[in-house]
Amino acid sequence: MFACRTTFAMLMFALAPFTSASEPLIQPNQRIVFLGDSITHAGGYIEQIDAYLATKHPDRSYELINMGVPSETACGLSEPYHPFPRPDVNERLGRLLSKMKPAVVIICYGMNDGIYHPFDETRFATYQSGIDKVVVDCAKAGAKVILVTPPPFDPQANPKKVVERDAKEFGYRGIYKNYDAEVMSVYAKWIMQQAEREDIVAAVDVHTPVNAYLSAQREKNPAFKMSGDGVHVNGDGHRAIATALLNGLGFDDFESTKVDGKLLGLIRNRHRLLRDAWLSEVGHKRPGMKKGKPIVEAQQEAAELTKRIAGMN
Repeated sequence: MFACRTTFAMLMFALAPFTSASEPLIQPNQRIVFLGDSITHAGGYIEQIDAYLATKHPDRSYELINMGVPSETACGLSEPYHPFPRPDVNERLGRLLSKMKPAVVIICYGMNDGIYHPFDETRFATYQSGIDKVVVDCAKAGAKVILVTPPPFDPQANPKKVVERDAKEFGYRGIYKNYDAEVMSVYAKWIMQQAEREDIVAAVDVHTPVNAYLSAQREKNPAFKMSGDGVHVNGDGHRAIATALLNGLGFDDFESTKVDGKLLGLIRNRHRLLRDAWLSEVGHKRPGMKKGKPIVEAQQEAAELTKRIAGMN
């Protein structure tokens, strides 16, 4: 087990980008909001990042808030048979910025934005325009912006979910076989090109190192999976994303930092409590979501969890 973890750490260290700044890109006493789709909403990688920070820097206060929404895009597109119009982050972004006043916004979209079709220039341009609007609006609100590439799609995770280029329809029920190589890789490359923009702090690549980790594990075990459907990652997948993202943010010792399981559990409870409360407070267009507690009540309960978390260090 230790050898596997060491290989993982070395691989991710080599492939994930590092900031050239003397300090990490996120700092204590900042409200850091994560925007994304169902992968972000699931929260595993954010919870692991928070648990790492609480373990490594128990004397510092980091406020990480998960504001991911399942099915969401930055482009506003939906496949024809989707059961409801996919929510668009730009519909809720103004309210979020006004109510939450984040210091940093970490943005990860793309998986849903290709609508699981073969590559199309018009669709790609709509994604670019949507991301651009998110960046501009966040910067105007005074938030530092960090863009993150979409994680990879794994066509081997569930071959029954993938379809060939000549399929009659594409979407979450039937995903184009080469969606990762021909679509997500293009979207990820474009995200990394935005690093030169003056209105973002950095762009972080998780697509490349997570794909590399998956390939390395498949060489040892061809049946290795990080997802049941190729889209939504399991615990291993969230850990891989957390490792790549932390490296890109300027923290390079995640794999060597032992996180207590009980601590992670408390942090998970706090994250989900505040996630649901803030999503209800801000509002969104995604049907079927759990209603959160009133924000003041949730913050009070979160404060008690924070005391318990601090008491463990």
